[in-house]
Amino acid sequence: DYEPQTICEHLQYLFALLQNSKRRYIDPSGFVKALGLDTGQQQDAQEFSKLFMSLLEDTLSKQKNPDVRNIVQKQFCGEYAYVTVCNQCGRESKLVSKFYELELNIQGHKQLTDCVTEFLKEEKLEGDNRYFCETCQSKQNATRKIRLLSLPCTLNLQLMRFVFDRQTGHKKKLNTYIGFSELLDMEPFMEQKNGVYVYELSAVLIHRGVSAYSGHYIAHVKDPQTGEWYKFNDEDIEKMEGKKLQLGIEEDLAEPSKSQTRKPKCGKGTHCSRNAYMLVYRLQTREKSLTVEVPAFLQELVERDNCKFEEWCNEMAEMRKQSVARGKIKHEEVKELYKRLPAEAGSPYDFISLEWLQKWLDESTPPKPIDNTACLCSHGKLHPDKISIMKRISEYVADFFYRRYGGGPRLNVKALCKDCVVERCRILRLKNQLNEDYKTVTNLLKITVKGNDGFWVGKASLRSWRQLALEQLNEQDEDAEHSNGKMNGNAQNKDESNEEKREEEEELNFNEDIVCPHGDLCISENERRVVSKEAWEKLKQYFPKAPEFPNNKECCSQCKILEREGEENEALHKMMASEQKTSLQNLFHDKCRPCLGSWPQETDELYIVSQFFVEEWRKFVRRPTRCSPVSSVGNSALLCPHGGLMFTYASMTKEDSKLIALIWPSEWERIQKLFVVDHVIKITRTQAAGADPESTLYVSEPQLCPECREGLLCQQQRDLREYTQATIYIHKVVDNKKVMKDAAPELNVSSSEAEEEREENKPEGEQDPDFNQTNGGAKRQKISHQSYITYQKQGIRRSTRHRKVRGEKALLVSANQTLKELKIQIMHAFSVAPFDQNLSIDGKILSDDTATLGSLGVIPESVILLKADEPIADYAAMDDVMQ
Repeated sequence: DYEPQTICEHLQYLFALLQNSKRRYIDPSGFVKALGLDTGQQQDAQEFSKLFMSLLEDTLSKQKNPDVRNIVQKQFCGEYAYVTVCNQCGRESKLVSKFYELELNIQGHKQLTDCVTEFLKEEKLEGDNRYFCETCQSKQNATRKIRLLSLPCTLNLQLMRFVFDRQTGHKKKLNTYIGFSELLDMEPFMEQKNGVYVYELSAVLIHRGVSAYSGHYIAHVKDPQTGEWYKFNDEDIEKMEGKKLQLGIEEDLAEPSKSQTRKPKCGKGTHCSRNAYMLVYRLQTREKSLTVEVPAFLQELVERDNCKFEEWCNEMAEMRKQSVARGKIKHEEVKELYKRLPAEAGSPYDFISLEWLQKWLDESTPPKPIDNTACLCSHGKLHPDKISIMKRISEYVADFFYRRYGGGPRLNVKALCKDCVVERCRILRLKNQLNEDYKTVTNLLKITVKGNDGFWVGKASLRSWRQLALEQLNEQDEDAEHSNGKMNGNAQNKDESNEEKREEEEELNFNEDIVCPHGDLCISENERRVVSKEAWEKLKQYFPKAPEFPNNKECCSQCKILEREGEENEALHKMMASEQKTSLQNLFHDKCRPCLGSWPQETDELYIVSQFFVEEWRKFVRRPTRCSPVSSVGNSALLCPHGGLMFTYASMTKEDSKLIALIWPSEWERIQKLFVVDHVIKITRTQAAGADPESTLYVSEPQLCPECREGLLCQQQRDLREYTQATIYIHKVVDNKKVMKDAAPELNVSSSEAEEEREENKPEGEQDPDFNQTNGGAKRQKISHQSYITYQKQGIRRSTRHRKVRGEKALLVSANQTLKELKIQIMHAFSVAPFDQNLSIDGKILSDDTATLGSLGVIPESVILLKADEPIADYAAMDDVMQ
């Protein structure tokens, strides 16, 4: 009961199956599993070849039998030497190396022999690249080349189709044609000429596809005994006619381009390919017949597999027989019933699902029970629009079907729904009538209505009534068509989506534009007009559910009261705004407010409010009819949870100056009378008479809370290291000079009236980015330490906004993003490859590609300088470096 376990045993079994199996193709799953390969990941064929050869050589090196131990070297291993010759003294330095395949550059070549010649060509070592000669004991000009010393029985040639593209930073595939012959004479390339070096082509591996990162491998292999060629394309194995290699369709690219070169003409015994990736040549010998003996223990496994295969074949043949027998029975049944299927005129008939009938006719397996539910309307009868998917059959055949297969419901001559037919006719008639009625209504609208005979209609509804009517009729048509809930599996979802659609379109219903929130006639006469009774009756045909308001109908009394109240409130707000502006002139004008940087001599104490309060109050004063009045001063936003101040005197004069507003003592008294003040914040200056101005002390009430201030600063620094989706700017440097041009015009935060107007036009809740952060205005609540931090951050962001310079490019980045990922973004933005990018920030070089932007000190609004290295002209040398 031998079962293969090791890699070599699985390989033996695979070869034995290939030799003696009766299957059309062999599944290598056991071998793949033994190697531990991930089948979800495609490996490059040449890379796999190298790795597998190395593994096989290492595994067999432990065998005692020398023929087995050295089989890989004898079959595939050759030798070449790197030879360096000094031009001064002629000394020759030789380094011998083994190879299992020759890697040939194909760029710029059309023939395989040209690729081999380039591989062996002489290279001059001059200038900076000179060679240190041990005989001369100095650097000398020299020449270097590769000499082939010996070749293996099986010569593997790797065509280097995948090269590095500096423009994109990725590998690309060269789809150029290369010619190769079926007989290859390697004698001209050998150092020793006395030997047999004629090789015959035995295999070609094709890489089909235009990309270096995806594609499909196809192998063409020659049988050495018969000389026949086979094409291996996964499980499709095809024997070529006439014992010839036929590359054929493999040469057609998956994505042909306009720049595609034509296939060159190939003479007899030669081939041209744009997709050939590996060529295998076998040394030509006189012995053509090979005797192959599979060991008995392996042959037993092969025979066991052949038996399983034969059993499967017999099983398939039996299943086919049974299927044919069932088909014959079904054929007789269909043949008998088919003649009686049509319903004759005047005879009773049934409607049956056409889809079910087709399955009964086509399929050999018995169909499922008859299901006619998809054709029913909401009344449980046959929908008139479903006639097209039904078939009218005789009652005799219908009786047979229901007896044999079951199902239902049965739909006979009385099944058609009269109500649906009538409704459908009404909709069709209205659609045809719509254009005529539109002209009639247009003419009726020109007539002036006298007395109280008319009706109120919204002007917006009148402008679009024809479109509304058409949409409504189409909707009714669709509803009638899809009225059956059991029509398909996602009927419930359709109903939900229709319901959502109806909710969205509720505001578009006819004449609802003049209905007030209380359901009565709106008070604004500018939005409505009176139409004649005749025009209203025409419109009612299309909109029977439209709200109706006769000409003598009174407007909504509640709306009138609210309108009066609104007018009174507006007048009150205007008066309040005028009084507050007059009373607080200094607060309204920035120039009139005191400044901490140059403390005013008139007073020794100043009061503090948040800048947010000032901005909200200014909005109300400027637009009292649009904004709510400010009723309270929310100074709790400037304090920590312990009641201590969150700012130092120094920070209030610099980075925090945009968050606070200073108030004169006289104005503070008026503020306390006009608004509810939650916390009083005061700064007092103490200065001894005749003392040095530098010894002046500034004391705040309440005092600074050092712990919370420190926590706030730490939180700010942490936030700058943990951001997501922030903007940074990349500025390209030319000749070590940062070219600064005029700043691009950009909207900055301003308290000008024009800016306020722009803010006022925004929807409610979007008027101020800080508004949502701090629950501002009259409804302001006590703010926690965390929400204060958010407020503080917002203020800092607004005060230190970066002005974008022309030529700079803004990129969206996150703190956890690596420098390498940023370089790829920069490559797409500036067309500079990652390895040509020299990046710096504030004079610090950014070099660690694996480091995150947060750890490198790249914060939101940072400007990174980019200096690009000059591109290397020698692309071939670049490819060598990448390898």
